[in-house]
Amino acid sequence: MQLTSPTSGALWIDCSAAAGYRLREDHPFHPVRLQLTEELLAACGALTPEQKAVPQASGWEEALDWVHRADYVQAVKKLSAPLPARDAVELAAGYGLETDGDTPFFPGMHEASAAVVQGTVAAAEAVMTGRAQHALHLGGGLHHALPGRASGFCVYNDAAAAIAWIQRKYGARVLYVDTDVHHGDGVQWCFYADPDVFTLSIHETGKYLFPGTGFAHERGMQSGYGACLNVPVEPYTEDDSWLCSFSAALEKAAEAFRPDVIVSQHGCDAHALDPLSHVHCSMRIYREMPRMIHRIAHEWAGGRWVALGGGGYDHFRVVPRAWGLLWLEMSGHPLLRTIDGSPSGAALPDLWLQKPERQAPDNMPRTWLDDTSAWTPMPRRAEIEAKNREVLELALQHLA
Repeated sequence: MQLTSPTSGALWIDCSAAAGYRLREDHPFHPVRLQLTEELLAACGALTPEQKAVPQASGWEEALDWVHRADYVQAVKKLSAPLPARDAVELAAGYGLETDGDTPFFPGMHEASAAVVQGTVAAAEAVMTGRAQHALHLGGGLHHALPGRASGFCVYNDAAAAIAWIQRKYGARVLYVDTDVHHGDGVQWCFYADPDVFTLSIHETGKYLFPGTGFAHERGMQSGYGACLNVPVEPYTEDDSWLCSFSAALEKAAEAFRPDVIVSQHGCDAHALDPLSHVHCSMRIYREMPRMIHRIAHEWAGGRWVALGGGGYDHFRVVPRAWGLLWLEMSGHPLLRTIDGSPSGAALPDLWLQKPERQAPDNMPRTWLDDTSAWTPMPRRAEIEAKNREVLELALQHLA
């Protein structure tokens, strides 16, 4: 496989079209997260017009068809009308698109979901053609969608579509790294028998959390056996244990698989403030995790790295900082030196904190990182850490 050398560092894929992906106004998966992150980076002078690109990738429609069944795509299109036909509505629940469910259908659903796929394919194209070494599409990362069913707030699986596109167009071996607190099930099942896509997911154990999968014994099937690694962690896992598990899993996966490119999903819902999970990490993991992936990308994949958004439901206090740290790492911004040199991670810009039109909570953080010395220590810490070590050892057995 021959790939072009990159002409620039990091590319920010414009997320404007993804703003239409609005399941309900009161739904936790809300596009305001994208706006807030971009505002924070702009206030820091860390995102310039020269770093941005509007998605113009071709072929993404084909990639969508490689991942999703034709009847499902047609159902999504029909349910995207302002007033869907009765026969379409009657079939909606069978496709996971229930009005009172996690993933309700909404006007313009197909167009918004397709825009997410296009943005992620554009990020992949930029990296694989050498236009950029790293590319970030925060509007992407809808990792739960299945070939014939919506699931977990996700209609189309843009990550799987981009991976399929990379495979078919470039014949590249893809290491997919999923750090969302919910198991990356949709991507895993799409490539469960494929030896050229390695799926690594670290998440809260499915014993207690949606989607109820992602156990250590899920290792792939047929010729894809061994190209799947799940690291479920216990509820109330804290930074040290999470980072220990993630670091060991990432190193082992890269060494065993030797990828041509890394595609990573960056749900930031493992934070202690997130309302939809029970893991108790701080912003520290969102500083260290992209640093690890960055290093592995250069060590094993020629620096080729496509990063996506994902979950994260504390819109003001967590998501902008976590995704901001991801972009700072991908772009190598000098602000990182200030953040790394301060115990609290340096102050957030007043320009961002003091916007009067925001409905932000009163207890907004003032620094990039969290002061965990003020946090109440987790009961059963030693027991939780021991259980995570035990599960990690079991998960890594097939890569020894």
